[in-house]
Amino acid sequence: MSPNKLVPQDFTPLTIGIVGFGNFGQFLSKAFAAQGHRVVGQSRGDYYEVAAAIGCEYVQSADKLMDCEPHIVVFCTSIMSLDTVLSRFPLKRLANKLVADVLSVKLYPHDLLLKCLPSSTDIVCTHPMFGPESGEHSWKGLPFVYDVVRIDPLRKQICDAFIDIWRSEGCTMVQMECAQHDKIAASTQFITHTTGRMLAQLNLQTTPINTKGYESLLAVVDTTCKDSFDLYYGLFKYNPNARQELDKLENALGDIRNMLERTERNEAQTRNLSRSKGVEKPCISEEILRTLRLRVSPRI
Repeated sequence: MSPNKLVPQDFTPLTIGIVGFGNFGQFLSKAFAAQGHRVVGQSRGDYYEVAAAIGCEYVQSADKLMDCEPHIVVFCTSIMSLDTVLSRFPLKRLANKLVADVLSVKLYPHDLLLKCLPSSTDIVCTHPMFGPESGEHSWKGLPFVYDVVRIDPLRKQICDAFIDIWRSEGCTMVQMECAQHDKIAASTQFITHTTGRMLAQLNLQTTPINTKGYESLLAVVDTTCKDSFDLYYGLFKYNPNARQELDKLENALGDIRNMLERTERNEAQTRNLSRSKGVEKPCISEEILRTLRLRVSPRI
């Protein structure tokens, strides 16, 4: 993220509240502040020095956050804690504000925010498909998925300005409904995490004869297992398509095993049949037989 990025002449700084000032919340806050926005982080811990170091403000209570009159409140909680955080938040103070989430599942926060927030609250559900490692130096080309769920036309400018934060960083902008996101994410993100954790159970180790493919598997294990199990469980519990993908993965492994064992049985049956006829025929391809015939045929 470059702090020297040119600022448009008509640029109006936003005040952005970040609820959940952990690693990901700090990661986003730093980028927002670098663009010239006022960022106020809020969490239960003591992050005053951390916030100051990245150009942000910090408060420990949700009421104090709302006292800062944010244009946008971004919930950067874990999937598992969103419900609890919302239950403790002064939700009435979110009336006529824009609320966004950045969870890795989308239907769950979509439905929860519609259920809990005042009817006058604007809602945009987002999923930045990158994090502090993959987006450390640049967000250029990294996917940002968003669904504008509910926006009052009079406040559309605020939502547009929030979306433009990501666009100006060079993200690949993907506008997609929450249901479609979860359907795709179950067969991509969830399957990737499941594969990584399944391979981790095998305790794979690097060897002197690693292939490129094996190196890729080790990288998948390393990447997925750096994330908490709570995140993985959240991808499973709160994506309605995840269980079906898990069943398909389990069935696919069974199908592959059956295919191998069936081929092995057929091979044994063929060998036994040849022996019962008194001759164990060598396995010679038709192409080799044709070549041999040509070599022994009389020349004219």
